[in-house]
Amino acid sequence: MATLLRLPEVAAGATEAVLSEWLVKENTPYRTEDPIVVLETDKALVEVAAESDAVILRALVPNGSTVEVGAPIALLGDESEIGADVEQLLAELGVPAGPTDREPAPATPPEASPSAQEAPVPPVTTESENARVFISPLARRILKEAGLTTDQVRPTGPHGRIVRRDVERAVEEARASAAAAAEPVPAPAQPAPVEPVPAPVRTASPQPQTAGFRDIPHTRLRRAVASRLTASKQTVPHFYLKRTARIDDLLALRKQLNEVSPQKISVNDLVIAAVAVAHQAVPDANVIWTDEGMRQFESVDIAVAIASERGLVTPVLSAVERMSPSAIAREVKAYVQKANQGSLQQGDLEGGSLTVTNLGMYGVDEFSAIINPPHSAILAVGAGRPAPLVVDGTVQVATQMTLVLSVDHRAIDGALAAQWMEALVGALEQPLRLVA
Repeated sequence: MATLLRLPEVAAGATEAVLSEWLVKENTPYRTEDPIVVLETDKALVEVAAESDAVILRALVPNGSTVEVGAPIALLGDESEIGADVEQLLAELGVPAGPTDREPAPATPPEASPSAQEAPVPPVTTESENARVFISPLARRILKEAGLTTDQVRPTGPHGRIVRRDVERAVEEARASAAAAAEPVPAPAQPAPVEPVPAPVRTASPQPQTAGFRDIPHTRLRRAVASRLTASKQTVPHFYLKRTARIDDLLALRKQLNEVSPQKISVNDLVIAAVAVAHQAVPDANVIWTDEGMRQFESVDIAVAIASERGLVTPVLSAVERMSPSAIAREVKAYVQKANQGSLQQGDLEGGSLTVTNLGMYGVDEFSAIINPPHSAILAVGAGRPAPLVVDGTVQVATQMTLVLSVDHRAIDGALAAQWMEALVGALEQPLRLVA
């Protein structure tokens, strides 16, 4: 029986979302849990999985459309309804047929001519038309912007999935082919006239075919990040604290843990664990500002900045105070994979009072970050470097890491932030507290 697929509420309190891309073609059967459509919210791209086996008889909304939550986006049915009168089914459900971006089906005359009956032409079906093409949403977007199709890409991802590097390679090959085709064919050589004194030949410099740049449209995610951070910098009163932590013992502990841990633990994973220790030591800093009052959290939920293939996202680790370093590492790795695949859910991005952002792996010594609303602070982590350190009047070489805390002065004052930083540095310099 035909039913309507309505836009789900993928973000808490959201009233609309952008239908970024249909992943299943019309009249192509799919199975339960298959991703069928990609929705774009203010914070992430979300793949919506099928709740049951079905067929999309008609897509009611084209790619790139903004749709209200609860609005019908597709007519669903079973395989026996393929070829049914879609207009009648929609009318029975009280929904007018809407335009889509699908390719129109070839028109079929009501009666075939005698000549057509005498020489019927069988339909041609290729394997590529029926085969399911697995491609990440980011790769599909790059492919669409370049004006290419999946047939022009050699997949190298798992199970034949087309990933970003495959598309980028195909785009470069297409550009190289176009440049080669655009080169002028030299005319046949003609005998040059004999001149007493040959004049020097001056050739004009080729004019650039383009202006030397191209405009890349903003994604909804990038627009949302830009808007949110601009509002944060303009409306949230930032102040900054800087501390340096000696991390030789932390590095030694990490080496020992990685010898027995089922999951490789990074320095950033241990920093997240240290943040949880600091929040427990100074619970008044585990707060956010609201117009009604200060909201203080009972558990330690920490957001982690991830530079995914789709853009910057900050998924939240819940109850970090109850997690081991290996559990933190496993959770962060899972979030990185989900961010790159576009499968983060809105619930993954909500909660917490502080974000950890780390550029140390890029060799950055220190930096100041913009608070990610509604959080009250963000910790910027730099690279660990050997540096001279005075201990009891003697100079030693120690591995030191610079930490910069950006703080919302409405929620946390200077003295409280200083106490929190002291607790953080203490946890990093006495790392056994992270596994106690």
